[in-house]
Formats: sequence, structure tokens, C-alpha cells
Amino acid sequence: MRSTPTPASTTARSALRSPGFRLLTVAWGFTNFADSVLALILAVWVKDLTGSDSLGGLVFAALGLPALVSPLLGQVADRVSRRRMMTATYTTGAVSLLALFAVQGPRDVWVVFAVTVIYSLVGFATTAAQSGLVRDMLPDEALAAANGRLTTIDQVFRLTMPLLGAGVYVATGPLPLVTAAAASFAVAAVVVARIRLVETPPTARDEREPFRTEVTAGFRHLLRTPPLGALTVALLVACGAVGLLNASSFAIIDQGLGLGPEMLGPVSSVQGATAIVAGLTAARLVARWGSPRLVTVGLGAVALGVLPALGSSLVGVLLGLGLVGLGMTWAIVGFVTERQLRTPPRLQGRVSAATNMLLNVPQLALTVVGASLLGLVDYRVLLVVTVLGITAGAAVALREAARTHRAPPSVAADPPATDPRTTPATPDRAGSGPL
Repeated sequence: MRSTPTPASTTARSALRSPGFRLLTVAWGFTNFADSVLALILAVWVKDLTGSDSLGGLVFAALGLPALVSPLLGQVADRVSRRRMMTATYTTGAVSLLALFAVQGPRDVWVVFAVTVIYSLVGFATTAAQSGLVRDMLPDEALAAANGRLTTIDQVFRLTMPLLGAGVYVATGPLPLVTAAAASFAVAAVVVARIRLVETPPTARDEREPFRTEVTAGFRHLLRTPPLGALTVALLVACGAVGLLNASSFAIIDQGLGLGPEMLGPVSSVQGATAIVAGLTAARLVARWGSPRLVTVGLGAVALGVLPALGSSLVGVLLGLGLVGLGMTWAIVGFVTERQLRTPPRLQGRVSAATNMLLNVPQLALTVVGASLLGLVDYRVLLVVTVLGITAGAAVALREAARTHRAPPSVAADPPATDPRTTPATPDRAGSGPL
């Protein structure tokens, strides 16, 4: 017997078919194509240029470095047109990749690192802007489904592109892939520029607080708003531990499995398959379990998934990575959905940026520490610490899940102009409610 669609599910499906969200989805597809290519070939390229596992691992640290300035990016995102910010940022990303054509040998490896930082900066900036853009674009009931759809697209590319990218890299080198990534960023810039919507205006200049108070507002909101505070701590601990896994990536591939560095992409792509499943099921699980419980289950799956990397079985590592892809996607979609629902529109950029900093800086630091330790300790020691850290994060999320008892999320709205520190409900904008 067929179930009758509820008004909320009908509204969500209609919102996801809106022209604005369709254009955003197209742009997201192009940028994720570029991300899936660059995130792995940059590390492999450095490894090939230098022959160093540690330097290859430090590429992942370079990817996290812009997290240090993410609060400033969030402040910008809450003060300008987010659509225009995304357009300008994607254009910058396309232009910056052209510098990679100057790389000729090991002495030019600094260029790869510099472009890696700029490319990552593009990601942090657009993430801060996109959070508010989605909030303005979609009603609340469409949020989990939208996050699941965008994550699914992301993981489709993560599944397919490492295999294709590794083949192209071995056959022709990195430059054709760099060209494709630059073109993708350029297309994304054009597509985002075509989006038409009414954006939430920034706080009026005469109502703003001191700069330091405003730039740190995202952190205060995250840590003081239940259940975001506990979930942020849980993911901070877990993502920090994953930094050690990132640093150990090449060691797992060549020392543990006896494969060449170019196989990192194909081996890692198994995460994409299970992450697609996670993206497609996340909205339903958020509705059924609540975000805290979904984050708990997700982190538990990630911890179990790292264990097979302690051995030398390719099949075991592949199955484990499948769990990692499933669990991390569930955890992130659950957290992001809860964060967007509980954050006022005018604070979306800063809260998104605060999240990026809190989750990426510990990961960056431990990636650097892990890379420096690889020559001193067995990589399996780092993996054991990784499992313990992720398990600790899952325990924090479990405690919060038990406390909330699946309490329905309250929806944050922008405050009235008379007092920017309060958060009562606001009317719908452009035909849709706030996310």
C-alpha cells in the first residue's frame, strides 16, 4: 500500500526542484569534481616529486591550514552578498590553479603547497557563504534532504574520480587534471552568478557589535547552544584523531599493503560508495533517530572502520574504509543539519566558519604531528591512537543523545533589529521559511 505524502515532504521535494537550488546543485557538482581530483593528486604529486611519505602527508595539513582564518571568512560571508562571494571565490580558485603549470621538479614543490593552501581557502570561504545561501533558499523541512543530496553528489565524485584520476595521472601526469579542475571552478562561478534569490541582509552598521565580539559570535553560539556544544566537542575530538589517519595514508598504502602511492586514490574511493548510501539515507535517519544519535552511530562506525588498517589485508582495509565513508557522512550530515536549524540566518556564515576551524585545526595539528612521527614510530601506533580518539568522540555524542531523548530541534531565527542578541521567529523570506 502506498503511503500518502505529508505536506512537509511535499514542500521539501518542491523546494529541492526550485531553480535556485538546481543551479546550486550544478555548481556543487562542478566544484566537487575539482575537489575529488585535487585532494588526492596534489598529495601524490608531492610524494612523486620528493619521494617522501612525510611531505606527501603534509599536503593534507596544508589543506587544513586555512581553517586558522575561517572566522574572518565567516565574518565576510555574513557581511556581503553570499552569492557574489561564492562567484568571486570560485573565480580565484580557477586562476590560482594555473600556477601549477610552472612546477617542473622537486625544487618547485613549494608551488604545489602554496596552491594547495589557496585551493583550500576557496573551499573554506565558499562553505561559509553556502551555509547561509541554503538557509535563505530552502524551507526548514528540506534541509536534511538537501544536505543529503549535496553529500551524495560529493561522494559520487569521490567514488569515481580517484580511479579515473589515477589512470590519467599515470598516463599523462597531473597537468591535464589541473586543467580540468580549473575549468570546473570557472564553470561553477558562472552558474552561481545566475542564481536569483532574496538574501538575508546583514546586520545594519549602526547595530553591529565590536569586531572581536562579532568575529567570535559563531564559536559562542556553537558552544552555548544544546546539543551543538556537545556534538561540536565530539566531532572536534574525532576529527583531530582522523588527522593521524591522514598522516598515515601513504604508509598504509606502501608499507601495509605493498602498493604504489598512486593507488591511494583507488583504494580510498571505496569510501565514496558507502558515503553515497549514507547521503541518501541521512535525512530519514535524522528524522527517525535525531542528530545526536546519528552522530554517535556514525563515529562508532568510523572507529571500527580504522581497525583493519592495522593489518595488511587489502580486503579488510577496503571494508574498513567502507565503514569510514558511511559513518563520517552520517555524522557530518547529522551535525550540519542540526547546526543550520539552530542558527539564525545572519549568523550562518560565522557559525559555519567556527565549525570549520574547530574541526579542522585539531586535524591539521595532528596531521603535522603524525607526519613528523612517521619516521620515529610505526604507523600502526598512530592508528591505535586514532581509534581511541574517535571512540572518545562517539562517547561524548552518545551522552548527548541520551540526554536529549530525541527532542525535536528548535529552529533559530534572526533577531529583530532592536536587539541583535535575541532570537524570536521571523517571517518567511522569498516564499520559504528560514532553515
